[in-house]
Amino acid sequence: MSVVCRKAQLEDVDALFELIQGYAAKGIMLPRSREVLIRIIDTFLVVQDGDRLIGCGSLCRLGSDLVEIRSLGIVDGYKGQGIGSLLVDALMEEAGVQGIPKVMALTYEAAFFQKNGFKIVDKEIFPEKVWTDCVHCPKQHCCDEIAVVRLTEPLAVNEQLSFAQI
Repeated sequence: MSVVCRKAQLEDVDALFELIQGYAAKGIMLPRSREVLIRIIDTFLVVQDGDRLIGCGSLCRLGSDLVEIRSLGIVDGYKGQGIGSLLVDALMEEAGVQGIPKVMALTYEAAFFQKNGFKIVDKEIFPEKVWTDCVHCPKQHCCDEIAVVRLTEPLAVNEQLSFAQI
């Protein structure tokens, strides 16, 4: 397996669309149209095995100090091989490069995110997310996703915050 993680390009749109639609059909990811994917392609990272796109993830800015990992998905047959962790590490690095200290996600796979250094938190601490996306979600009033958060860099001793303050 010759796996490469890179920034997404316009020629990835069809493969991204198919991967995301597979998850959306199961109700575990919000669908994205090809038009939306074209518009936000610069927010995506992808993983390739040879010529095949096998994973994706994106960052959505929710505020000056917060981004969300979105559309994190792996093609069946590649799950459990570290591809998701590779993507999360690359997305965390990208958030750090952008100077964004907090990265959050809403997920059904909290254990995966915890394994990757995230902490489970109360999703109500992210009003930016609620007003950006949740207001349009069919599960808005019965959301069963779990909120997780991770800081891009460890804080200095005098800057320690509890996740309740984030």
